[in-house]
Amino acid sequence: MAKTILVVDDEPDVVTYLSAVLRDAGYDTMEAGDGEAAMAQLARRRPDLITLDITMPEMTGVKTYRRLKEDEALRAIPVVIVTGVTRDFQQFISTRAQVPPPEGYLEKPVEPEQLLVEVRRLVGEAAPAAASR
Repeated sequence: MAKTILVVDDEPDVVTYLSAVLRDAGYDTMEAGDGEAAMAQLARRRPDLITLDITMPEMTGVKTYRRLKEDEALRAIPVVIVTGVTRDFQQFISTRAQVPPPEGYLEKPVEPEQLLVEVRRLVGEAAPAAASR
């Protein structure tokens, strides 16, 4: 059974891109355009991993991340922060006393292989074998 990834980003092109990369690699995807939509998705179905943008309207990625990690039922889902915000933000979010640091962090623009390496690492899957020629 394919692992499911929830892609959360307010930029539709980014959601489309990340979802396509993940689906092409054999994952199922769920999509949300902001934190509120992500929480609604999570009320219906639990993914194996979440990719989360930080700068979003309505409920920011920081607030969404905090809600995820404070919720007993959701906190075990690994989160990969995918954002255009600098490395300084990675250090900032990783030092918050209220919540644990994110399990992964990728800067935009994300290369497909970078994304897949992080996803495979966090959902416990090996990279697919190279096709023989």
